[in-house]
Amino acid sequence: MKKKNSSIFSKKNIYLIISSVIIITLVLAIIDSIIQKSWIVLFTSILTLILISIPRLFKKKYHLTLPKGFEIIIVIFIYASIFLGEVRGFYDYFWWWDLILHATSAIVFAFIGFTILFLMYAKQNVHAKPVILAVFAFAFAIAIGTTWEIFEFTMDQLFNLNMQKSGLIDTMTDLIVDTIGALISSIITFFYFRKTKKSIFMNKSFMNKKSK
Repeated sequence: MKKKNSSIFSKKNIYLIISSVIIITLVLAIIDSIIQKSWIVLFTSILTLILISIPRLFKKKYHLTLPKGFEIIIVIFIYASIFLGEVRGFYDYFWWWDLILHATSAIVFAFIGFTILFLMYAKQNVHAKPVILAVFAFAFAIAIGTTWEIFEFTMDQLFNLNMQKSGLIDTMTDLIVDTIGALISSIITFFYFRKTKKSIFMNKSFMNKKSK
């Protein structure tokens, strides 16, 4: 009998397939942008390629077992936001594209914020109540969302892009959606940690090591 994880439909294999397809399309876009001398596309494609590698490096450095479902969401978000949204013009084709991406990213980054503080909690560097973890997760997601808006503004000013679309209205709408998504994750974080006192993101060997 074959193991369940050997299935092509396992999250690990799905992640590898999606990542491979994304990397191939980015490499092709980089080659094409060099040939066409489209430096903005080149910069955007390279930036996307760098950013999608961050989750893997992050979890390896901090001994995290980030669920494959989360890795898939993060990689797709980065690709869909920067490459598909800006380079391929999906923001212009689909009015809801930006809203969906911001809502999803806020939820994901709130969980990541929870994981960061939980690392400190597990190391006994911080004695935090569930509400503190939830508040930090919320603030972390909002900070990432705000940083992204600053990034969009900077790119528009330096490279004459149109990442902010309608300007202030687009920025505030994005931040409001970020806030709603972060709030949802924070509430889930609060009740989850209050009930279990552990994180689904922590590597088991790391936890065993800390408990010795």
